[in-house]
Formats: sequence, C-alpha cells, structure tokens
Amino acid sequence: MSETNAQADSQPQVPSPKDASTVMVVRDGAAGPEVFLQRRVGAMAFAAGMTVFPGGGVDPSDGTADIEWAGPEPAWWAEKLRTTEARAKALVAGAVRETFEECGVLLAGPTADSVVSDTTGYRDARGRLERRDVSLAAFLAEEKLVLRADLLRPWANWITPVIEPRRYDTRFFVAVLPEGQLADGATSEADQVQWRTPAEALDRWRSGTDILLPPTWAQLVALGEFASTADILAAEIVIDPIMPVLSAIDGRQVLSFPDNARYFADLPDQSRLRGSVRK
Repeated sequence: MSETNAQADSQPQVPSPKDASTVMVVRDGAAGPEVFLQRRVGAMAFAAGMTVFPGGGVDPSDGTADIEWAGPEPAWWAEKLRTTEARAKALVAGAVRETFEECGVLLAGPTADSVVSDTTGYRDARGRLERRDVSLAAFLAEEKLVLRADLLRPWANWITPVIEPRRYDTRFFVAVLPEGQLADGATSEADQVQWRTPAEALDRWRSGTDILLPPTWAQLVALGEFASTADILAAEIVIDPIMPVLSAIDGRQVLSFPDNARYFADLPDQSRLRGSVRK
C-alpha cells in the first residue's frame, strides 16, 4: 500500500448526509404570524433538548410511490429544491408525513381542492405511520386522501457540518395551519410544544429558556420579517444550500454560516451550542 493510500485510509470517514424535511407550520395571531415549535426530549439521539420545527428523515420510497397528488408537480419541486424529481417527490411526501406524525397536522384532503378539517379520526393511522407500520402512500390510499403539495412552500436548505457523526441534508418548508386542524404534542419525540411569534421565540432563546440550533434560529429571523401568513406564502424565496463550516476565528473554533456573528452575539451560553443542523 502506498503512503498516500495509507494516509487516506487513516482519515476518518465523513458520513453522507441523509435527506430530511422540516415544516414550519404558521398561523396568524394577534401580534402577527405565529409558528409551531416543539422541544425534543432529552433522550433523543439527535438535537436532544433543542427547540425545533416538526420534521425528520425522508423515506426514499416516497419518491417512487404512487400517491394522489395536488399542486405543483415533482418537476417544479425539483427545480426549486435543486434536485431530481424522485428526490423532490420524496422530500415533499416526507414533509407531509413528518408534519402529521409529529404534530397531527395533515396536509391532505378528500379532493384536490379540499383539506381535512379534523384529524382526530386518523389517530390510529398516525401511530402506525410513526412506527413505520404503514407507508404514507398506503395511508393516503386507504383513506382516499390526496396529498396537498400546494399547501407547502419551499423555504431553505441546511446541511449538517462534516464534523457531526449524524448528518442531514434538510429542506425547510412552510405551511399555514389548515382551518379546523389543531397542532399538538402527541409525539414521543417532544416533551413540550408551543405557538410563538418569531420575536417571542428568539427572546426565549436569548434568555436561555429555549435552545435554538443555527438553522432554526435563521428561519425564525426570516419569518419575523413578515406581517402575515399570506405574505409568507407569497414570498419569492431563492434557496441556496448552507453547510456551516468549522473555522478558526481569533484563536477559537467557530461555526461559520450566514449571519453567524449575529447568532453568536446573542447566544446566551456558547457552551450549549452544538453543530448539528437538521432542524
């Protein structure tokens, strides 16, 4: 074995990021748009104790499954998300599934122009989805529901730094809470849920009440610029992938990402910062 090959073999393997989808569920409140947040339980292997948006890993099979679909076709999503049609379809389907699993909000309806107004009747199916006893495609087919891709908007793309043992390539989406539906905390992954304006959520982070990873912080900052959910949905967003990089600044190792100086300036306790960036 050559010296070059030996050196290469001795280098730690960087895990490839897994696809993930995260959805910012928003609603209009008295003080402006509010977003649904949940605090992950301390036993979670990833982002334990962090305050995040609903989301999780994508099932690649969703990209090839036969799903009744309303709204922009996978080709449109592929262009917006800068990926293949199959992968884009899986990311959108994953966004719908994870949102339903983690907070009970179901972006689907009996027809292409309707949405279910009460999801309590799907409680058992929700548990089956969370346990992976049934696929999203099978659930929608069983219940004769159409996936409402038009209720989602693409928003951002963050990739976990190479320094992390668990890595995710996460697409962030935004959706308005459907009329009649309720977002809840009936998931094994969260021990607390809350509706907050972006400003309130950021204030809680600055005070040390909640812990926000950079991607969550960045989306809250962005959402805080809008006066209504209609404005959020109408926003023309250009998605550029962001992968924080560990850099040496003033003799310290710091994660570099857009507006990182602003993030670190307000960080209540830098020892709590973790480099993971799925949600």
